Amino acid sequence: MTDESTDDPRRVPEQEASARAAPAAGRPAPEAAGKGAPRPSIGGQAVLEGVMMRGPVSWSVACRRPDATIAVEKHSLPGLADRHRWLKWPLVRGVWVLGESLGIGIKALMISANHSLEEEEELTDRQLGWSLGTAMVLFSAVFIALPVLGARLVDSFIGGTDSDHPLLFNLIEGGFRLGMFVGYLFLISLFKDIRRVFQYHGAEHKTIYAYENGDPLDPALIDEKYSTLHVRCGTNFLFIVLFLTIVAHFFMDLALMGAGLVPRIGIRIAAIPVLAGFSYEAIKLASRNEDSLFFKISMLPGLALQRITTKPPSLDQIEVAIVAMQAVAADIDSLRKAGEGPEAPVS
Repeated sequence: MTDESTDDPRRVPEQEASARAAPAAGRPAPEAAGKGAPRPSIGGQAVLEGVMMRGPVSWSVACRRPDATIAVEKHSLPGLADRHRWLKWPLVRGVWVLGESLGIGIKALMISANHSLEEEEELTDRQLGWSLGTAMVLFSAVFIALPVLGARLVDSFIGGTDSDHPLLFNLIEGGFRLGMFVGYLFLISLFKDIRRVFQYHGAEHKTIYAYENGDPLDPALIDEKYSTLHVRCGTNFLFIVLFLTIVAHFFMDLALMGAGLVPRIGIRIAAIPVLAGFSYEAIKLASRNEDSLFFKISMLPGLALQRITTKPPSLDQIEVAIVAMQAVAADIDSLRKAGEGPEAPVS
């Protein structure tokens, strides 16, 4: 999912290494400073033919080139949250983390898109920007506007739902939105290229598990020992957002009783950052005790959804995830050797 910026003011210098390395066996994970020292949580994202990993001080992208070598780039995290403490206030931090993570995620996708294509096929930043911008507009239209229109259609058949029973109307709207979202994920999972992205998603989760548990970063060991499902996955975050939208839209419709369709859609779009902030706080609160019954129950829908968005990876795909992990782990190790302990991001 997303990661909270570290409290540590130190940042690693910007590094953009386009490292070419032939596929090789996974190397051991960097050792923690001191026996039993806890390792920080790592966030990540599957990209085109690769994985993005995000640690407390840096983020990296590793992807498989057409010639079977692995390209890796590493960048320092933005330091705005360190300079502006109000960005770490409850609710505000969730909005900030979402925006920062979207920016990093888009940049990671651009990097992976060009590395995974042949040199003559590489896309310009402008082409990638237009493609991603168009996709975001279509996503908003499909998953925000269409459920409202669908609920209105049902209202026209049964009558009185919108005006007399706003909660029922929002349950219908939420059902449309959830059904469309799950159906969309299932449909795209049938495409070969998307399935490979979902395999890299599984490789990301397995590798994060191994690193956080202090295991050697060996592809075969990671594949055998760990699951592709992860409780901190962004899929869980999205499911909580979808659930909160039903509740939030109910109160919005009460406040906008009698308003037209356009104002209702507009306020739903405007409320997305607020809902993201609440969702972030909900996950942060629940994850304080991952062994609690409340946490386990609340994560079940997201984990079920991950059976669509993650697929068993190949050893070659896990190897790519390991390269991305090692890039951010090196910075964590350097801070620990200096006697500093960066705060773990929450993903």
